[in-house]
This record gives sequence, structure tokens and C-alpha cells, in this order.
Amino acid sequence: MSTKKDVLAVLEKHRSKYISGQELADMLGISRTSVWKAVKTLEKDGYDISAAPNKGYRLSDDSDVLSQEGILSALSGAVKPPVIRILKTVDSTNNYAKKLALEGTPHGTLILAEEQIAGRGRYGKSFFSPRGTGLYMSIILRPEINTENVQMITIAAAVDVCMAVEDLMGLAPQIKWVNDIYLGGKKVCGILSEAEADLESGSIDYIIVGIGINCTTDGDEYPQELRGTAGSLGKTGVSRNELAAHIYRGIMRDFPRLAEKGLIEEYRARSMMSGKNIGFIYNGESRRAVVLDITDSGNLLVRCENGEELTLQGGDVSIGSNFC
Repeated sequence: MSTKKDVLAVLEKHRSKYISGQELADMLGISRTSVWKAVKTLEKDGYDISAAPNKGYRLSDDSDVLSQEGILSALSGAVKPPVIRILKTVDSTNNYAKKLALEGTPHGTLILAEEQIAGRGRYGKSFFSPRGTGLYMSIILRPEINTENVQMITIAAAVDVCMAVEDLMGLAPQIKWVNDIYLGGKKVCGILSEAEADLESGSIDYIIVGIGINCTTDGDEYPQELRGTAGSLGKTGVSRNELAAHIYRGIMRDFPRLAEKGLIEEYRARSMMSGKNIGFIYNGESRRAVVLDITDSGNLLVRCENGEELTLQGGDVSIGSNFC
């Protein structure tokens, strides 16, 4: 690693604590002048570093720049990504991940970006991804599952995002089937899972799990059409590196246990769908129904206004379409 990255790794590991320039120099086997130059370069890169006489250097709790060093520090003792790519700007982290997957990048590769200029959601919808206020990440998985179980990857990712927010921030997010996370009645996260399959064998070559979270995006920053529905986690004192690491740890833990009933129970416990009246399109026709349950396969069980029960395996539903 470069001197700058070495210094950053130490500051991330001891975030919010002062470390003297001499201590840094001794730890890294470099001169104090090299430490000082590295700190100045990091400050130019946007890191908030305090320097105090007789104390040394300290990475502020408010410093929130995505970095490999910050993620690895937060993953201490856990499975670490074999490859981490952090981009300043990208069209979509999922698009970038597809290119890496086709080049053979290994299972567990992690891609993050400070900004997406063409962030994508399901069914071609755009995902607003302004610079520096959101967490935009994709993970490349190469699990040994068939196409029937792909939806469970999204189920697991939704649970893992919720758990990360609960554990780190003490908040209580809910899941709107199948892939949106809500907080205080507003959408704060979308998940887009995309798979490349061998059609003859039905096996999966790779799966890309894309996660977009509005961390500190201010309401006035959203396009007019999103201001009534989009929200953010707010200023929680948790860095995006910490949040990304926590989510990554959860997904890498959960993808081998997709068939276990405990996972879908965790999903149900956080679902905002039970008993809700919804609208959806079925066989090209607009329908209305009430949600009865979420099946063990992650599908939505509903009862339509004519009494017919349906199991929805996918699609977009809107909450609040009354038919009573």
C-alpha cells in the first residue's frame, strides 16, 4: 500500500482517538515528515482530520469518505472481500459489477461508488444517487443455487440491510415486498438483484446484489416527484464504511442459508405488508387485494376483491388501494 493508505488504515482503526505523529511513524516505519505529507493529502481528498499539539492526528467521527481501509477496519475479524473497488462516479455499480463478473472476478467482490449517474431499480426505474450522501454498493456472488432460489437472495439482502440499520443506528426499518426498505413511512433503500444463468442447466453463473441507501440525503435534494415518498437514515454518526461492512458481513453470512426457515421468518418480522390493501398488475389487468402472508419462498399471498387467492412471485405493488 502507499504511505497515504497506510496512514489512513491506522487512523480508521483508531477512529476518534488521537495518535501522535511519532507513533504513526514508528508503526509504519516512515518519517514524521512522510506522515505529515500523507495527512495533508488525505485532507485534500476530503477526510476530516484534526491535528493537535502534543496529541497528534485524529480522524473525525464525522469524516465519511468511502475507502477500502475504512471498510476493512470495520470488517475486523469477519470475512473480507477478495476485491474492493471504490469509484468516485459510475453509471451504476451493478453495471460495473457485471463487467467484473464477466472477467471472472471472485465470489464476494465488493463495488462501491460515491455517486451514480444512472442508478437503476427494478423494471427500469431510476434510483436517485447524489454524490456523498448515499451508500451505493454491489456484491458479486457465485453461489451454487438454481434459478428458483434467486428471489431468496433479495429476501436475505433486505433482512441484512434492516439488521445493519437496527444494530448500528437503533432504528426500526420495515420491508415493502419485495425489495424496498422504509423508515418513517418513506423509502430509504432499494435492492436490485440480477443473475446470469445457464439456461440449459438452470444453474446460476453469478448474482449481483445492488443496494442503494439514502443515508444523509436532504429532502430538498430529491427531485420534485420523489419528495413525498423518499426519505433518508439521517445523521446517525455511523459512517458509510461501517454500514457497508455490516451489510456485506450479513450477506456473506446468509447466502449459504437461503433455504433455512429462520431467514424468511426474519423477513416476515420486518414486513410492512401484512393486512395491507394493495394494487398490482396481474396478467395485464389491474387488480386489488389484501395481503394475507408471505410464503416460505418469499412470494406474496393475497386475496383479491372477488375472493380469489393468488400467490405473487414478483411484480410491483402499491400499498393503500382499498377495495372494501
